[in-house]
Amino acid sequence: MRLYPEKLADHLQQKLLPVYLVSGDEPLLLQECCDQIRQKARAENCNEREIIEGGVSNFNWQDILHSASNMSLFADRKLIELRLPSGKPGAEGSKALCEYLDIASGDDVLLIVSGKIDKQSTNSKWYKALDKAGVTVQVWPVDAKNLPRWLQQRVRNAGMSIDDDALRLLCERMEGNLLAAVQEVEKLKLLAADSKITMQTVTEAVSDNARYNLFDMADNALKGNASVSLRMLYGLRAAGTEPPVVLWALVREIRTLYEAQLDCDSGQSTQQALSSRRVWQNRMPLMQAALTRHNTHSLSLLLEQAARADGSIKGFADGKPWDNLSRLVITLCRAN
Repeated sequence: MRLYPEKLADHLQQKLLPVYLVSGDEPLLLQECCDQIRQKARAENCNEREIIEGGVSNFNWQDILHSASNMSLFADRKLIELRLPSGKPGAEGSKALCEYLDIASGDDVLLIVSGKIDKQSTNSKWYKALDKAGVTVQVWPVDAKNLPRWLQQRVRNAGMSIDDDALRLLCERMEGNLLAAVQEVEKLKLLAADSKITMQTVTEAVSDNARYNLFDMADNALKGNASVSLRMLYGLRAAGTEPPVVLWALVREIRTLYEAQLDCDSGQSTQQALSSRRVWQNRMPLMQAALTRHNTHSLSLLLEQAARADGSIKGFADGKPWDNLSRLVITLCRAN
């Protein structure tokens, strides 16, 4: 049975099925869907949780079959969580998943957390078998058109209201980073008077981000100030900022620089290239400074480096997330 993410909560209030496949490349929505299933599983006496990492080099598909056949010592129900970053189990995995469905007792719950699954794979034997036995949920990113509605609903769920101007400013700042948006809403709950978020509330939140502001860190990296940028990065880490939020702030700038540089290579002026990407006038000098240090090749390498950092955050690439973020900041700061 296929469900939209927003319908999952209603489904779980009624019943818990033995199999759930949650897939997509939007980390926040993916995490929230999985958390709902985990919470329901605990409420239904799945007191044991077994995590199987499908993206590691020593992974064996027989592990999931052993989980299906091994009864818990105390006969408690179990939540088996299979993490499949690639979204492609391959021939061996397809066979193992179908076999699991055949031998599983139905008491345990299998939660498969997967990367984005392409349309061709949704017609495969293993996907159809999972869909028939339980629930499949495909998580899609919230695009720029739907972000205001999504963010406004988040504000309502937090027990607040928001002005149109404040909503527009928040959307511009977040630019599709849902995790950063949710963190911002939580912060605004502390600042909003009478549970109403105004333009002034958002502006004050921006100016009151203290010493280790995420956007200040990115701005100093654009300036080429490595020591200050790294100090702010470490401060963000100490303050509990999530690595995906930091990566988003850096990638947003790197991607804008890369696209602007492509236009410059085609004959546009730097001012024209940045203006066409809605870079604010007061940020033009920062972006221009970065473009003088970098070219298309070095910016392309920065995007590849960011992809590796993203992989380490999601658990399927080498390296520690904060170490990779530090290297990304240093590379952005220095000249090509």
